[in-house]
Amino acid sequence: MNILITGGAGYIGNELVFELIKDPAIDKVIVYDNLSRKNYNLFLDKRSEHNKIKFIKGELLDSRKLRQVLEGIDVVYHLAAIVSTPYATENSHLFEQINHWGTAELVYALEESKVSKVIYLSTTSVYGASEKMIDINTAPDPKTFYGSSKLRGEEHLMRLFDRINTYIIRCGNVYGYSPSVRFDAVINRFMFEANYIGRIQITGNGKQKRAFIHVDKVVNLLSNLLRKDLPSGIYNFSDHNLSIQYIAELIRDIYPGLEMIFVNQHLVMREIKVKPDKRIMKLLTLKPLTVKEELINFKNSFSFSSCI
Repeated sequence: MNILITGGAGYIGNELVFELIKDPAIDKVIVYDNLSRKNYNLFLDKRSEHNKIKFIKGELLDSRKLRQVLEGIDVVYHLAAIVSTPYATENSHLFEQINHWGTAELVYALEESKVSKVIYLSTTSVYGASEKMIDINTAPDPKTFYGSSKLRGEEHLMRLFDRINTYIIRCGNVYGYSPSVRFDAVINRFMFEANYIGRIQITGNGKQKRAFIHVDKVVNLLSNLLRKDLPSGIYNFSDHNLSIQYIAELIRDIYPGLEMIFVNQHLVMREIKVKPDKRIMKLLTLKPLTVKEELINFKNSFSFSSCI
C-alpha cells in the first residue's frame, strides 16, 4: 500500500508519517510539501524505517506534478494548508490560493486517479463563532478568511463522495508535542512561554471557550481511518471545550511561579464549543489522559526549562 500525505512535513504530518510506517502493509509514505513553514524536523527525525519515506517538494497548485505523484497511490491524506494563527483575517488571497484552489487542483487530479480513500483535515473554524454548542448539523458560518477557504475546500472534496471513500474531518484546535510543533497555537504558545519566560499573555477576559484536540489523538484517528470503512461524509473531531482562563490556570498548576498578564481584559472574545462526534471518537485507541497529564508530558518534552 502506498500513501501520499500533502503537508507531511508539518505539525500533524510529521507524526502521522512515523505512525504509518509502523504498519507492515504500507510499502511507501510519500510526503508532498512545499516547506513554506521552513520546518525541517521531519528530515532530522531518527525514528526507524526511513527507507519507507519519500519526500517530494511541490505545490498544491502544480496540477501536472500532482497527477504524476498520484500514480500508484492508494490513500491520500490532505493536510497541506495555510493555517489561521495568527493571520486568520489577513491576506485573503493566500488562503484562497492554497486552501481553496490548491485543494481544488488536488481533487481534479484525484478524479482521474485510482486512489481508493481520501482523508481531508478541515477545521471547526468553518462554523465561525457561537454561544451555543455546535454539532455536525450546525450550518457553517465562517468568520475568517481561513475558515472560509477551508469550507470552500470541503465543497470540492464532496464531489468525491460517490466515487471514493472520502472523509472530511473538521478538527478542533490542535495542541501537544510533536517534533514539528506549532508554537503559534494557543496552548502550545502558553506552554513555551511558561517554560522559558515564566509569563503568559491573555487577550480579553479569558472566559471564551474553544474546542481542542491533542495531536496524538489526531494522528491516532487518521491512522485508524486507514483500516475503517466509515460512510463518506463530514465528521467533527474535538475532545475538550476549554476556556483560555482554565487552560492558563492549569498551566500555572504545572508552573507554580507563572505570571499571567491580561491585555484588553474588558473584551469578550468569540468562542466556539463543539460537541464530540461519537461516530469517530469511538475509533480512538489511545490510553485516555487528562488535559493536565497531557500538558505535563509536553513539559517533559522540552530539553530544559528556564522557569522550574
